Amino acid sequence: MKRFALLAISVLITLTGFSQEITGQWNGALKVQGIQLRLVFNVKKTDTGYSATMDSPDQGAFGIPVSSTSFENNTLKIAITNANIKYEGTLGDDNIIIGVFNQAGQSFPMNLSREEIEKLGSNRPQEPKKPFPYRSEEVIFENKQAEILLAGTLTIPEQEGIYPAVVLISGSGPQNRNEELMGHKPFLVLSDYLTRNGIAVLRFDDRGTAASTGDFSAATSVDFATDVASAVQYLQARPEIDKSKIGLMGHSEGGIIAPMVAADSDDIDFIVLLAGTGIRGDKLLLAQQELIGKASGMTPNQLAENEMLSKKVFEIILKEQGEEEMKGEIRNHMTQVFRNIPAASVPSGMTEDEFVNAQMAQMTNPWMQYFIRYDPAPILQKVSCPVLAINGEKDLQVPPKENLEAIKAGLAKGGNTNVTTVVLPGLNHLFQEAETGLIGEYVEIEQTISPKALELVTSWIKEQVK
Repeated sequence: MKRFALLAISVLITLTGFSQEITGQWNGALKVQGIQLRLVFNVKKTDTGYSATMDSPDQGAFGIPVSSTSFENNTLKIAITNANIKYEGTLGDDNIIIGVFNQAGQSFPMNLSREEIEKLGSNRPQEPKKPFPYRSEEVIFENKQAEILLAGTLTIPEQEGIYPAVVLISGSGPQNRNEELMGHKPFLVLSDYLTRNGIAVLRFDDRGTAASTGDFSAATSVDFATDVASAVQYLQARPEIDKSKIGLMGHSEGGIIAPMVAADSDDIDFIVLLAGTGIRGDKLLLAQQELIGKASGMTPNQLAENEMLSKKVFEIILKEQGEEEMKGEIRNHMTQVFRNIPAASVPSGMTEDEFVNAQMAQMTNPWMQYFIRYDPAPILQKVSCPVLAINGEKDLQVPPKENLEAIKAGLAKGGNTNVTTVVLPGLNHLFQEAETGLIGEYVEIEQTISPKALELVTSWIKEQVK
């Protein structure tokens, strides 16, 4: 369910290299299929060479660790192993680095400079503009259990009073408070709509992202649930909030986290699951892989090969065995996979070690292991508050039929009868009106969230808090 490989996290390693000054911030922009994606490399000098982090401002991702950084003979080389990213460029006398960005065998020219690159204007008609007809406050609250500070925005209707409130929970990958991705700010649009309709909203940066502290890369859904519980505690201390009418709204992975918090607390009045999952993680990823593959034009043989490869890795992760045994099995399997790939299909310049290490980093990180093993059903059985679960008909990341049926069944098994499930025709994973549902379409669509989805969740919440 991780949205973009570009957001993957890896371990920081440094390589030596000495030449003219390279430290500091270097700005570039990828241009792919008419989309501009700004990237920033932050290079630092160390005792043994250089280290770096990467920012992807247009995706709301900052401080992504770089696996290796070197600068020799005026050539900068950067690699992020588990995202299969490489960058190589040469620094000229004009202080411009002329280079190429490579990911998964695809190469794109990208030059770097000290000049900050302006964000290209994109038409996002739903994005609200100041002044807002409600109060908007920058807030910081503490997750005492994790010893981190979470930064966010609380929006409250303008008139004095006590209001129901919703905590927004982002999907997978490091997300800022607006759940910003591909030029869209879904949580900004959602919070604006809800607050205009009399509902206070708290949205916050994921731990270790933007203005929040903590380590995102070491966290799982369980850790993120403690962040959400801390957000609820913060709202309970606010005099403008009705303590008996606090709900959760989670998108994608947030739809896993919301039931975790609700099952463990009597303080949650309702939950809304936006493309939440109801089936075990390995099954979801296989279904997602097949749907995206079909929509992308893959042949039946390619789909079958992908399924077989993924199933084998998932089986290893699901086995009851030690961490080292699991990693050894996955490494052996991926080594054989690489050796069986036709030479023409191997990403340009990728070695066996690089391929295996990239797969290992992706499949064995804490988040992925937990997600593959996690079955939402037992937690759903413990949720007693009202639940609204909705999906877009064209959602290729969280297939609507299987997941909504599983969510409904899990809640029913626990005796919860106040459950509403809805499939919205023509909408994708972001609840945009879409043609194919493919991820590449997200940025091309001007709409951020369909008015049908906004109206549905708002009217349902109003019914719960009357």
